Amino acid sequence: MDWKETPQSLHAEFAFVDFAEAFSFMTEIAFHAEKANHHPDWSNSWNRVTIDLCTHDAGNIVTEKDRKLAAIISKVYLKYQQGHKS
Repeated sequence: MDWKETPQSLHAEFAFVDFAEAFSFMTEIAFHAEKANHHPDWSNSWNRVTIDLCTHDAGNIVTEKDRKLAAIISKVYLKYQQGHKS
């Protein structure tokens, strides 16, 4: 997964087969985010999830905390993508 990085955020967009799969992905990420006490700004529209990460208590900039969560999110997304290979 390619994340677009600016000084203010890490941004990525994810596509899924349908709404249920997108929502399942978000649910899985929610548990990782809660464990890390680092919560994404995100949205969902049917089969698409958009995520922006920044560290609010560091002045809304990208920190290692964001990069770590982005790596976890990418790993989870890869699992969903591998499930669709024939």
